[in-house]
Amino acid sequence: MWSAGLLLRLPLGAVLLVLCGSAGGNQLSPENSWIWGPGLKADVVLPARYFYIQAVDTEGKRFTFSPGENAFQVKVTALEEQFTRVGVQILDRSDGSFIVRYRMYASYRNLKIEVQAKGRHVAQSPYILKGPVYHENCDCPQEDPNAWLKEMGCPETIAQIQRDLAQFPAVDLDKITKEIPQRFGQRQSLCHYAIKDNKVYIKTYGEHVGFRIFMDAILLSLTRKVKMPDVEFFVNLGDWPLEKKKSSQNVHPIFSWCGSNDSKDIVMPTYDLTDSVLETMGRVSLDMMSVQANTGPPWEEKNSTAIWRGRDSRKERLELVKMSRKYPEVIDAAFTNFFFFKHDESLYGPIVKHISFFDFFKYKYQINIDGTVAAYRLPYLLAGNSVVLKQDSIYYEHFYNELQPWKHYIPFKSDLSDLLEKLQWGKDHDEEAKNIAKAGQEFARNNLMGDHIFCYYFKLFQEYARRQVGDPKVRDGMEKVEQPEDDLFPCSCHRRKVKEEL
Repeated sequence: MWSAGLLLRLPLGAVLLVLCGSAGGNQLSPENSWIWGPGLKADVVLPARYFYIQAVDTEGKRFTFSPGENAFQVKVTALEEQFTRVGVQILDRSDGSFIVRYRMYASYRNLKIEVQAKGRHVAQSPYILKGPVYHENCDCPQEDPNAWLKEMGCPETIAQIQRDLAQFPAVDLDKITKEIPQRFGQRQSLCHYAIKDNKVYIKTYGEHVGFRIFMDAILLSLTRKVKMPDVEFFVNLGDWPLEKKKSSQNVHPIFSWCGSNDSKDIVMPTYDLTDSVLETMGRVSLDMMSVQANTGPPWEEKNSTAIWRGRDSRKERLELVKMSRKYPEVIDAAFTNFFFFKHDESLYGPIVKHISFFDFFKYKYQINIDGTVAAYRLPYLLAGNSVVLKQDSIYYEHFYNELQPWKHYIPFKSDLSDLLEKLQWGKDHDEEAKNIAKAGQEFARNNLMGDHIFCYYFKLFQEYARRQVGDPKVRDGMEKVEQPEDDLFPCSCHRRKVKEEL
């Protein structure tokens, strides 16, 4: 994976100032504080744009604690417009830094971002985004993919993508179009996608294809932003990876949201993480930015009991609840729903009420244990200010291979046999556990934000497209996936105007 390297975006002299230490008793300095991030670029179109503020004091030292959630005021306005339809939120990360996120509901010629503290402008505020500045629903793709990749700050290569695609040096499109539906189409839920001339087409297989909405949404969002390569591929909509390593049949490229050591599926960001990126400041409340503003009390004030809540989707989860009953002062684990082991509800119930995900971070230790496959909550747990204890597992998400045990999380065996021992280690090595929590948090901040997810998807399709043998086609039975209508705030794409004039 790649790191956004927050400090690397600043001028060299600024880095030296920012690294000098905590702010002591000095006063916040609007002039010394720093502002940076993709939300200051007009061409970086995200569902929720964002940038960072780092509070710095009058001596040039960065704050390592919150200067107050109302320390900064942000105003976003459209120049030459009477009304600006932009929602803005300032998220206090409680470590001296803030995320400012804003969601545009219309497109503008230019945008003005003012950041103030104590009635004075912060850093180089006001920032003028010379447009056009497009909102998420504006269909105006950048025709040059390389220009888009550069503007987004995408890496040249992503290790997980290279690993997944190494086993498919050549993809015969006519062949897989026949063979994949024959192998998986009756028993599994599949989507066959084609992107042709930056339009999305689909044919579904199986009864349960409701989860296509997440794949439809990310593909439509990408094609609104950048000219996608012509490509054909199959997406597995189920939980489990499909293409087994030991398969006696020809190995086929299947895109899945989860991978495993026993499979050869091509891994994408999970539907949960994808949806949270697309719907940030929309209908979802749990996303990588909101978590960073709800990380609970400081480490020293957190409850030293380990916390877990979830449903009964794996036997090890039953063991965890049983362990919690035996050692309630060490582990607080309970089921919020019974589905898979209803006959055991009398043994492991009763179910308890859901608690807010943000309340998890009142506890120092977060237990991450598989569900039907990988537990898709791990990105959010890492983004908090608690240390994650992660079960050894054959399943993985797109970023797991970049995580390091004992650096980003504390590992424990798949059968939970050493979980109590690892929890005791955390209590005996409190400072080390705190540092692991911080490293995990930094990884999530620098690798799992919305722009990183868009980069991953585009690089994946770009690399896969290069391996295609034959021209991608809109096959018989495919239907076009239409872009959402935006009659209320339509946009006028300047790139199309230029093409029409030419």
